[in-house]
Amino acid sequence: MMMSRPVKKPTDKPRNLPPIRVRKEPPTISEAVAAAQDLADDVEQQVEIAAGLIGLPPEEVRPHVLQAAQAQAAKKTERAPERIISTGGGLRGPRTVIVERRAGRPLVVERRTRPPLDGRR
Repeated sequence: MMMSRPVKKPTDKPRNLPPIRVRKEPPTISEAVAAAQDLADDVEQQVEIAAGLIGLPPEEVRPHVLQAAQAQAAKKTERAPERIISTGGGLRGPRTVIVERRAGRPLVVERRTRPPLDGRR
């Protein structure tokens, strides 16, 4: 003789979900300085932006911004972007070709490899 188990009836009532937790981490000083350099060219504006992002007074952030500005200026003097302007004639009239190469930020790829196998095992 088979016994039947009671079956739960589905409820159509929406259940209350737990509140969503958002983790807030302020950026590090180097992240804030990099963001400020991308947003403004003036060093004082960069100091204000970085200080606002981190939540520190501008006096504490200023040395980091100045150091990053000096490092960025040193990189700019290494190699300037090229600009080639060429005008050529043709049947349709003169054409102008502008070729620019902009030096971007270097892409950093972190590779994780296993340690080499030791043959003595």
